[in-house]
Amino acid sequence: MILILGGRGYVASAFHKYLSSVGLEHKVLSRAEVDYAKRENLQEALRYLRPHFVINAAGYTGKPNVDATESKKTLCVDANLSLVCKLADICTDMRIPMGHVSSGCIFSGSRADGSGFIEKDPPNFDFRHNNCSFYSGTKSLAEEVLNETENVYLWRLRIPFNEIDSPRNYLTKIMNYERLLNVRNSISQLDEFARACCQCWEKRIPFGKYNVTNPGSVTTEEVVEMIVKAGFCKNRKFAYFKDEQEFLEKAAKTPRASCIMDSSKILNCGISLTEVHESLEWCLNNWKS
Repeated sequence: MILILGGRGYVASAFHKYLSSVGLEHKVLSRAEVDYAKRENLQEALRYLRPHFVINAAGYTGKPNVDATESKKTLCVDANLSLVCKLADICTDMRIPMGHVSSGCIFSGSRADGSGFIEKDPPNFDFRHNNCSFYSGTKSLAEEVLNETENVYLWRLRIPFNEIDSPRNYLTKIMNYERLLNVRNSISQLDEFARACCQCWEKRIPFGKYNVTNPGSVTTEEVVEMIVKAGFCKNRKFAYFKDEQEFLEKAAKTPRASCIMDSSKILNCGISLTEVHESLEWCLNNWKS
């Protein structure tokens, strides 16, 4: 049995959807059922359920966006760091392998040669560099904790999207933001992300870090062009910030991570991910309210 932490959250729901589609036994555990903040409650739940594998898709990203984490730092630490520490200790003691949903937001830019960051690269958008959002800082510290933990998959998600309209969907955000920042990013199709992560366990590939982003990268302007081509927002003239500095001065409370990531490692393990432009096009052509 696979246990998913994260309740009905955006990412946890994608794991539930995939596991249901392939008929794998699983249970979704929400904070309403078990108070994750209390170690004894979490430990008791795992002892009772005895899962063969635990997926941690719980966390706090901020609503409506990461700016909210700047004013709710205690909640951010509890959800993104403290829970990871407790869960890693419990799973180690009980010898239960686990997978943790991390984030590509601990990187900024690209490697010196312009290529995407690989799993061996150290984060450059974190508290140690004093240049990050509070959210990115906590996600990076959680990775440091898991670096010392055995039998763990660490899956890096980056700007999730799919074909279903949602406030959490990158495509929905692009369609609704009044003004955009044109940057290049690697992004993750949410359902492919969940499927790829689960297949890490199904195929028993080696534990470790994996960038689970669709191959390639895309700019904001490219995404807008695809949205218009698909028949959306045809009468709208999209406005852009002049640069990141103007974006931070007029629209944001904290810096954003824009980065290119290399997903070759997970692809070389026999797990497929669709090229990013192709995946975006499919989602827009199959858009659902």
